[in-house]
Amino acid sequence: MKFNYRTQGTCAREISFELENGIVKDINFVGGCNGNLKGISALAEGKNAEDVIATLSGIRCGFKSTSCPDQLARALKEALDKGE
Repeated sequence: MKFNYRTQGTCAREISFELENGIVKDINFVGGCNGNLKGISALAEGKNAEDVIATLSGIRCGFKSTSCPDQLARALKEALDKGE
């Protein structure tokens, strides 16, 4: 199932991804640091959403209370809470 998540407090404005049987696929960020976000996407793709959430939750960007990786974790948690 395809999900779109509007980020808060980051340079990236939106994250889209698919969840298939709890596995994260086709992650795309709109805005943000292109190279870093491609790297995060490549590392998270094909992984279990729960594992990605555990790894990325709480990461901060400088003085901000969140980051693009943390926003991805929040988006995945919201998607799992809504159910696949």
